[in-house]
Amino acid sequence: MAHIALTIAGSDSGGGAGVQADLKTMSALGVYGASVLTAVTAQNTRAVTAVHAIPLDIIAAQISAVLGDLDVHAIKIGMLATPEIIGCVAAAITGFSRAVVLDPVMIAKSGDALLAPEAVGALRQRLLPRATLITPNLPEAAALLGGPVARTRDEMIAQGQALCAGGAQAVLMKGGHAQGALCEDILIAGGEVLASLSAPRQRTRNTHGTGCTLSSAIAAGLARGLPLTQATTEAHGYVQRAIAAADALDIGHGHGPLHHFHGLWG
Repeated sequence: MAHIALTIAGSDSGGGAGVQADLKTMSALGVYGASVLTAVTAQNTRAVTAVHAIPLDIIAAQISAVLGDLDVHAIKIGMLATPEIIGCVAAAITGFSRAVVLDPVMIAKSGDALLAPEAVGALRQRLLPRATLITPNLPEAAALLGGPVARTRDEMIAQGQALCAGGAQAVLMKGGHAQGALCEDILIAGGEVLASLSAPRQRTRNTHGTGCTLSSAIAAGLARGLPLTQATTEAHGYVQRAIAAADALDIGHGHGPLHHFHGLWG
């Protein structure tokens, strides 16, 4: 029997992030990926030049169609764009009792906004309490909490604990925006640190879609029945290997994508 994961996210026409990255990741990790589009973006490795939000009834119909037929083991939620879409998705997954991984996508690698500022509160109120795991980078965690960006490990842990207190079952604080030769991600649940995942900072500009890839890799692991800490640890290793192989792809002229299929072809 196939393990199935569903991604609810935006489309990246350049193929490096969003639903495209999610489906590549799930496939590479041996999980069948289904998808629900929340927005279509005109996007490449350099910029996001246009965003078209999918009508709410179509988003809801996609979710209903998938959950009404496929035995989905985990859901990954990415780009939601507006408060209305957040509310639509929150309502549509009511009753889903398995793992939900929420990646609070706010800014593209190019610096373009992917979430309206007024939608942050809706994300915090409607979906944070629904999440098995939330995977914010440091600016996203700060935005969700309405405070400054964490600068130290202790501040990262404190913000992760605050997000758990806000309703998330667990938080993976991603430290890629911090300074230093090492990047550290910290997994927190119930106010306690479950794991600290460190890796040397890799010298490449080809990191487009890193957050999408990590969250969908965790969702794939959860769909396969792995415990949260193991799913997160294995996903972290997969992403590090995909970044290490990214330069071999030579895609585009800006921030290129990871090599999602590094284990299959070079």
